[in-house]
Amino acid sequence: MATYLSPCSSSSTSSTPSSFKNETPQFSKFITLLREAHSSSRWVSQICLRTPARKHFQLKSSNGHPLNAVSVNDAGSPVGKEQTEPRGKVFPISDSENVESKLSITVVGASGDLAKKKIFPALFALYYEDCLPENFIVFGYARTEMTDEELRNVISTTLTCRIDQRENCEEKMDQFLKRCFYHAGQYNSEEHFAELDSKLKEKEAGSKANRLFYLSIPPNIFVDVVRCASVRASSANGWTRVIVEKPFGRDSESSAQLTKCLKHYLTEDQIFRIDHYLGKELVENLSVLRFSNLVFEPVWSRNYIRNVQLIFSEDFGTEGRGGYFDKYGIIRDIMQNHLLQILALFAMETPVSLDAEDIRNEKVKVLRSMRPLLLEDVVVGQYKGHSKGGKSYPAYIDDPTVPKDSRTPTFAAAALFIDNARWDGVPFLMKAGKALHTKRAEIRVQFRHVPGNLYKRNFGTDLDKATNELVLRVQPDEAIYLKINNKVPGLGMRLDRSDLNLLYRSRYPAEIPDAYERLLLDAIEGERRLFIRSDELDAAWALFTPLLKQLDGKKIVPELYPYGSRGPIGPHYLAAKHNVRWGDLGDDE
Repeated sequence: MATYLSPCSSSSTSSTPSSFKNETPQFSKFITLLREAHSSSRWVSQICLRTPARKHFQLKSSNGHPLNAVSVNDAGSPVGKEQTEPRGKVFPISDSENVESKLSITVVGASGDLAKKKIFPALFALYYEDCLPENFIVFGYARTEMTDEELRNVISTTLTCRIDQRENCEEKMDQFLKRCFYHAGQYNSEEHFAELDSKLKEKEAGSKANRLFYLSIPPNIFVDVVRCASVRASSANGWTRVIVEKPFGRDSESSAQLTKCLKHYLTEDQIFRIDHYLGKELVENLSVLRFSNLVFEPVWSRNYIRNVQLIFSEDFGTEGRGGYFDKYGIIRDIMQNHLLQILALFAMETPVSLDAEDIRNEKVKVLRSMRPLLLEDVVVGQYKGHSKGGKSYPAYIDDPTVPKDSRTPTFAAAALFIDNARWDGVPFLMKAGKALHTKRAEIRVQFRHVPGNLYKRNFGTDLDKATNELVLRVQPDEAIYLKINNKVPGLGMRLDRSDLNLLYRSRYPAEIPDAYERLLLDAIEGERRLFIRSDELDAAWALFTPLLKQLDGKKIVPELYPYGSRGPIGPHYLAAKHNVRWGDLGDDE
């Protein structure tokens, strides 16, 4: 067989064509399931596939389907791009299906902070709650030389039985650690990935192998890892999936190139682009709130909503990661992905179903309907040093890994518009920043004033006090509350603004799962609803890339603001320009 050199690989090693795309053995027998014309996918029980389900599998995946259900898309050969997907489904029935399956999870970049602080703890939490299959193993892969026992010692310090304090916590932790192994290797070495494959096969012991790779590594080595794993460590008789962490490029061109290179080795259905904000409980609840409550959907439009605000703030700077942050800035780091994804979920039309493709189709329509971002509708800032309470806080450029003349924004605010019938003329205001006075992430929906309000004189000249406002607080202290006007008890007519409040910690005392737990579980189950499709990514970058080029080309100097403040003054002028007042002013409940 002829070999070839991938144009997307940064390595000079030649390779055979991708084996990620050949997930089923050649001797498989196939039958065709004809899809109904109106249906985009068919769900079948794993019992029919002779795949053993765990007895304690009682949770549901994020689209509401039972966790012992899989999509036909995952049951056989991976389909190609969505646009060329055949109407008939090819379903393998092979001898390997009579063999017990095993799940192998490989965390690439296992020695990094993300793996130690988020991924391994999330996997343990899923195991602790009996949400993983009976037969699974976890491998760490990184350049750092380490033994299995050393890896277990490292990650054991981050594992907690935080969900509840059952007596078998230590026992479960020991059982989980015994399933964790390590292999050291270079990220661009096919030989080292072949060694990993041998270790995986040894642990899989002839089982039908399903393999999940989590790329917790810098984006410049994504393609090398995917190439090596594709050629040397993909599953021969089960599925292979890859979770990719942001950033997905720096602009439209680099993102498109990354997507092209990944698709050289993977199909779209095998790529799980993770945005952990989509796994947060309140973001998940956004569509439930809207589509399952009659009171909200009729008013979810320009007819009743005056503006929408998406607010993100952190009360710390870039300590420890200034060099990385300086390459991207707050717009690429937060606005282009986290906040824009939330906006798309908020503003989308009612999808045909809860199927991943139906939901992502609607999100793409929103992104493609957005008006190009104008420089005059954007404000950028950067935090400066500040002393408060006898303590000094450093400026962004005081970080030794940041250039002294850096113009990278640590704060940004923008006014966006969606040019469609539902949202025409409604400003969607975003702001995100670091080193601010509080940690907060929320969605604020301000409704229009009551026409001919009989009680307007009771509010004086401040009509904003009469505005109903719906707030979804994503973090901290998850809550949903609606600001309404009511009469204060007593003689006379005095009005007050009160909250109808659903505070999660009061209503639901159980600990809320971490976003990574939900997203890892969905990736294992093949549920793609909370992951970003390539055309979503293209539409998101198409919106922000012209703005980013203008900021760089015109060398816009960010407005300085003190560390620990509410940010620069500019966003208040921006809001006033669109007849909006930021809802978080003086609202620190």
